[in-house]
Amino acid sequence: MEAPHNSLAADAANAPVAHAAPGETQAGAAPAGETQAGAAPAGETPVTARLDVTSPEQMQALGRRIAGLLRPGDLVMLSGELGAGKTTLTRGLGEGLGVRGAVTSPTFVIARVHPSLGTGPALVHVDAYRLGGGLDEMEDLDLDVSLPESVVVVEWGDGKVEELSDDRLHVVIHRAVGDTDDERRSVTLVGIGARWSGLRAGLEAAH
Repeated sequence: MEAPHNSLAADAANAPVAHAAPGETQAGAAPAGETQAGAAPAGETPVTARLDVTSPEQMQALGRRIAGLLRPGDLVMLSGELGAGKTTLTRGLGEGLGVRGAVTSPTFVIARVHPSLGTGPALVHVDAYRLGGGLDEMEDLDLDVSLPESVVVVEWGDGKVEELSDDRLHVVIHRAVGDTDDERRSVTLVGIGARWSGLRAGLEAAH
């Protein structure tokens, strides 16, 4: 399998390719039928990076890389159509965070908690597709974990969980148009809030 490459560091040969500079918006809109990266609150400029991924293994590796940037209290929102790779990315996040249990889609249980195997934060993996949205519903899930002390990853959370945090990382996965067997993905990372002002530098350091 061909190794991915990354333009964040000229000599990097094992990571997806990043295209955008901090504060820049992507050229053109998302492909039809796919989710646009969420906008930042008024007065804030999001930090944006776009990476190309060509296999599930690379998507999982990207998750491990992003995990190196995460800390307790972080909110990560994942957007993308069915089969885009949201759960695969989350599996990499779980590996990078060093949590217990296999990360699978939480569709039928809405949320799963993966405690840390060490001293790091737990991973709370939520499928918000059936949630009306808002902090109250998240708390009603009775997750037996402190959200401010965990990393919360939410699939299908657009318009539902933004109030959980003013600072959040929004990951939008666009799949190739046409052939559904094509494993190429374009992944847009949007860091919203002061917490994510160093997103691109962090990605480079986490490589």
